[in-house]
Amino acid sequence: MATAMATAMATAMATAEGAARSAVANGEDERAAFLAEFEELRQMLNTDLATLYDLPQHAKNYVDRCMSYNVPHGKLTRGLAVPKCFASFAPGGTLSAEDEKLARQLGWCVEWLQACFLVADDIMDGSVTRRGQPCFFRLPEIGLKAVNDSLVLLTQISRILWHVLRNHPSYLAIAELFQEITYTTEIGQLLDLTSQPAPGEVRLEAFDAATLQRIYRYKTAYYSFYLSVAIGMRLAGVNEPKQYETAKAICLAIGEYFQAQDDFLDCFGDPAVIGKVGTDIEENKCTWLVVQALSSPNFGDAERTVLERCYGRNDPALVAEVKQLYEKLEIRKTFDQYETASFEKISQMIASAADFMPTGAFTFLLKKVYKRSK
Repeated sequence: MATAMATAMATAMATAEGAARSAVANGEDERAAFLAEFEELRQMLNTDLATLYDLPQHAKNYVDRCMSYNVPHGKLTRGLAVPKCFASFAPGGTLSAEDEKLARQLGWCVEWLQACFLVADDIMDGSVTRRGQPCFFRLPEIGLKAVNDSLVLLTQISRILWHVLRNHPSYLAIAELFQEITYTTEIGQLLDLTSQPAPGEVRLEAFDAATLQRIYRYKTAYYSFYLSVAIGMRLAGVNEPKQYETAKAICLAIGEYFQAQDDFLDCFGDPAVIGKVGTDIEENKCTWLVVQALSSPNFGDAERTVLERCYGRNDPALVAEVKQLYEKLEIRKTFDQYETASFEKISQMIASAADFMPTGAFTFLLKKVYKRSK
């Protein structure tokens, strides 16, 4: 009996390991196909540029380098999600080769948007590294030309859409979706940059849960999660308003959780793993950690004095004091509890939505971000 049970357990474990290896291999194949699509779009845009404008070779090379340096890096989760989301809502849950290609192309439009935001964000935040390499504007030959480069990346999205989508029935809806979510994200960036009244001035009362949620939703959640899902839904021909409303609610919840993770990793993550040096404390940012610290039952006058003296100061010793305060207030433990509660809440939202719409896209996104380390 024991032998039979042991054999059954060994078989089950082997099956699970095989499934895991298959999933990894499938994921690697999807990423390889996705990266190959980038090269096609890059060449298409280079040809587009040469056709539309009389440019010297150095200008064409500059634009090409801007794309290659900033776009095809990182986890690519946003872009890879588009084919998954399209398939989730498509009849039968499968895509033709033509639809797969279109979904990858639109996935790259999301990654282009991400690259545009990151180039600009790094300048505004004075960041040093991004995705394991120097921020684009930190390159001596680039500098503040990167401001214009971020705009070039943004406008290239409309060129891609025109080339690959203009004869598709969802063209107008998806083009408007990109415009709407780009504007929403810029408003979120505005809220992030103006959460404190003036550079060097720290007003702890401005760090509250309502402000944080607005920043999370507008700056991150819409473009990082809802955009990919909504593109998939539009491609699949979904027109039911209730499904879009439900998708938005679930994606905003995932986005808020994701950005809280980002704040945590900015403070406690390993720069070698997350690909950047965290600077939220120095930049006087409204983050999940500082809001939790201020609302902690153990936060008193002594703790307030530390934050007022150290937060928003570009001094490694003062930054270290803030991190020590977070440790004293057990912010790591609070985050672990928040992460578990967020996963359970979002899982329940997905389960409730399963009664009237496909939910594979949401499950895919939640699994991608749950307990991530970078």
